[in-house]
Amino acid sequence: MLDLVNVQKTFNAHTVNEKVALAGVTLHLNDGDFVTVIGGNGAGKSTTLNAIAGVWPVDQGKIVIDGTDVTGLSEHKRAYLLGRVFQDPMTGTAASMQIEENLALAARRGQPRTLRPGITRTEREGYREKLKMLGLGLEDRMTTKVGLLSGGQRQALTLLMATLKRPKMLLLDEHTAALDPRTAAKVLEISKQIIEENHLMTMMVTHNMRDAIAYGNRLIMMHEGKVILDIRGEEKKHLTVEALLEQFALVSGDEFVNDRALLR
Repeated sequence: MLDLVNVQKTFNAHTVNEKVALAGVTLHLNDGDFVTVIGGNGAGKSTTLNAIAGVWPVDQGKIVIDGTDVTGLSEHKRAYLLGRVFQDPMTGTAASMQIEENLALAARRGQPRTLRPGITRTEREGYREKLKMLGLGLEDRMTTKVGLLSGGQRQALTLLMATLKRPKMLLLDEHTAALDPRTAAKVLEISKQIIEENHLMTMMVTHNMRDAIAYGNRLIMMHEGKVILDIRGEEKKHLTVEALLEQFALVSGDEFVNDRALLR
């Protein structure tokens, strides 16, 4: 379903500010894989998601999603394959539009626009049922402008919008980092529910080792633009923060010093 083959990316090449962000990332994800991605600052986590999304062209390598080679495609041309939720709750929704209007936009992504009524009665009922699944009472506030929602409500809505048309892949880029711990836990549970119900292939970047261990069926750790650990199956089920730190030190020859990742 996803193949990254020797993907490389260097920013500001041949200057004093040269930064090797991806140093030959090779990775294969199967349909339904829920992979958590962890690593220190500058490890290449978000850069990998940006490469998959086509935010900028890679220097070398190949990216294949669901059998389609998207390496040379621009961001908007591969967008139909992907759903994405960012760290900032303000990103991914239109603040001045109503909840139901935002959902209608998501439902029509990639379709030609016409002069027919914006939202039909059938569509409105469908949106109400989808919102009920979130357990946040948003089904009773469908005409509320999204800008009036809390950060957690907005992220939950963004998750629903990103998966409304069941993308081939879901990218979660530290989507709970800006939320308080209680709200972050709620959004993570909603994420898990949506991913499992739709059998979505997912990559979730996080700085929290506890969350990286608790969610998903695979855990990937990146360091200096490379995948250095890929833990799955029974090994992941019994993984602890201490064991993960030991494996990181063994493979990288370094110590993990990012305080945010040590929250538990």
